[in-house]
Amino acid sequence: MKHLRTLSFVVAAVIATTPLALAGDMKDSDKSASMEKMDMAEHRVGDLVLKGLFARATLPNQPVAGAFLTIANMGREDDVLVGLSTPVAAKGEVHEMAMEGDTMKMRQLADGLVIPAGETVELKPGGYHLMFMKLNEPLVEGETVEATLEFQNAGTVTVPFSILGKGAKSMDHGGQGS
Repeated sequence: MKHLRTLSFVVAAVIATTPLALAGDMKDSDKSASMEKMDMAEHRVGDLVLKGLFARATLPNQPVAGAFLTIANMGREDDVLVGLSTPVAAKGEVHEMAMEGDTMKMRQLADGLVIPAGETVELKPGGYHLMFMKLNEPLVEGETVEATLEFQNAGTVTVPFSILGKGAKSMDHGGQGS
């Protein structure tokens, strides 16, 4: 009986500590549940709270990828997202989509993206977003990549971006757009 109790503690400890390590063997529904847990993760740097970090999967030889997140500034001073880097790309840029006349255009924000004090800024498809430029490798759905974000006041933070499907619009709804 004592050995059975010890064995059940060992099994419980192994199960509790390895759910994401087994992600490659998970069914799609289990992967979705793991992604939802990652969505709830918050990352903090200075007065900023970052959450909902994801990037879209890419095709082989695709040169760029979009990445998205929500940044809440809990402080009393504006901050600015001034840059980013990631090992999966030659460079990272902060971009926006904006109407110019009758045409939607994407452009780099050379001076960065202001995160106003006491407000939340959402980087999402069709609006502000991050670009991973000159990818070294494809981004594969179900994996994660790290990127280091640089803020004018808060400093730098390295965070994981979950790789969702090519049409993902948010971490909500299993990452698929509605």
